[in-house]
Amino acid sequence: MWRLKTLHHKASGSASDLEEFKRKRREFEKALRQARRDRLLISKRLLQNVDEEDSVETGSTSLSPEQVRELIRGVQSGGEEKAVRLASLRKALRNPETQLTFIKSENSMHLLIGQLSAHNAQCQLEAAHCLHELSQSTHPSVGQACLPAGPYLLTFLSSQSTKLTELCLYTLGNLCPDSAVVREKLLAQGIVSALANCIHNQRYNLAVVEAVGFTLSQLLQAKDATEKIIPAVMASEIVPHVISALTPDPEFGFGPAIECMWCLHYLVSSNLDNSMLIAQGALSQCSAVLITLGGAVALGNLEGGLELLIWPLLRCLGNLLVSGGDVMPEDTRLLAALCVFSQTYLHLHPALSRESLWALNNLTVGSSGFCSGLLLLNMVPILIQFLSFSKGINTMALRVLGNIAHHGTEYCVGLTQAGLLSALCATLKMAEPEVVTLSLEVLYMLLSSGPQVIEEFTRVNGVPLLEAIQYNSEEEQRLKAAYILDHLFPSFSEVESLSS
Repeated sequence: MWRLKTLHHKASGSASDLEEFKRKRREFEKALRQARRDRLLISKRLLQNVDEEDSVETGSTSLSPEQVRELIRGVQSGGEEKAVRLASLRKALRNPETQLTFIKSENSMHLLIGQLSAHNAQCQLEAAHCLHELSQSTHPSVGQACLPAGPYLLTFLSSQSTKLTELCLYTLGNLCPDSAVVREKLLAQGIVSALANCIHNQRYNLAVVEAVGFTLSQLLQAKDATEKIIPAVMASEIVPHVISALTPDPEFGFGPAIECMWCLHYLVSSNLDNSMLIAQGALSQCSAVLITLGGAVALGNLEGGLELLIWPLLRCLGNLLVSGGDVMPEDTRLLAALCVFSQTYLHLHPALSRESLWALNNLTVGSSGFCSGLLLLNMVPILIQFLSFSKGINTMALRVLGNIAHHGTEYCVGLTQAGLLSALCATLKMAEPEVVTLSLEVLYMLLSSGPQVIEEFTRVNGVPLLEAIQYNSEEEQRLKAAYILDHLFPSFSEVESLSS
């Protein structure tokens, strides 16, 4: 009766919980704006000079076309003040209306691109800052106006100035989601290979690694990513560097690991070549990081942003297991970590608790080793506690308990001794059809394991519950309840037949 079933998550799912976690991720980093798509959280990032005395709101007042032309003429006049004038232009470009006025002004973009190709490093940086401000725009025409600067931005990914490299990465990341035209142009200009070279050369600079992760994740969220982008990424040398960046640095923070983890999540969810990702160590690395984070959470270390890394790690682990990946050897520390997450975040972030149980389901499907581990580590009582919670938490817990029961008598005895029968009597009364159906399936496996379980179920008045389901529930549940009564309680069925 029990159907072993791994469950797959897709990257493009519209679950509100995923949107909420990704929103909090962006808020935590204090650098990204509101989502601009319904199903894919594609955001803009604004880098602010730490040494600036003026605030972000400098460009709150829009400039007239004449004022914009005056700024352009000031930069064109050259001289020692050119960098200062470019800085003034940059601040003005923080205003959305001024951005549109600027790109419509004659020779405006030509001016910025000319400064990118100049030999004055400060003017290059200020011109790149201007483009970065423009990349914040949600107006599609602004992104397309920036396209001629693409080759320069890509070239600067190999710059000796990491500050310039980081700035160009975030500018490119902001431009990627603007339109298919912009993405196709950047792809044709070699953005994937440029990102691969950049993360290879700057793999020890975590600020740059984080910026590469941001830009790559923006690319991978495109609707046409599966056909046009992911194959190029998989064929490049970027994936091993993304995987190696998954371990957070305690001094730098979670940023690089979070960005790269979402990149891996989008790659895994595409399901194009997960065997290659597994061979490159994605599954083992995700497992190792989850075990480390599980230890930290168990000690009460819940510093801000930790759960935002755990979420995509769980998604990758579960989906790689669906793809045929094995966690070898069967490390019970991973079981402990998943149970810690499901307990700790049950009230703080119920969705993350459910995700932990989802990954646990995929881990235990068909694995006698992991199912034995849950019994030996006395984790079954924890799973039983989850049966009283809604929002999919109880159904995931039932799936895991069913995976354990599936392995036979010894496992069913352990579940019964842990008090599962009484808990199932409670779930059989619930209004959720899926909960009742799963409860019946688990119950059948338990009752089939031996007469002592049948006696215990009778003692806790479970049989009348089956009778109620048989007459008052949906067809699938009625059939399952009738099947249990006919095969395991024949004397009860005979009494019912006579009375009718």
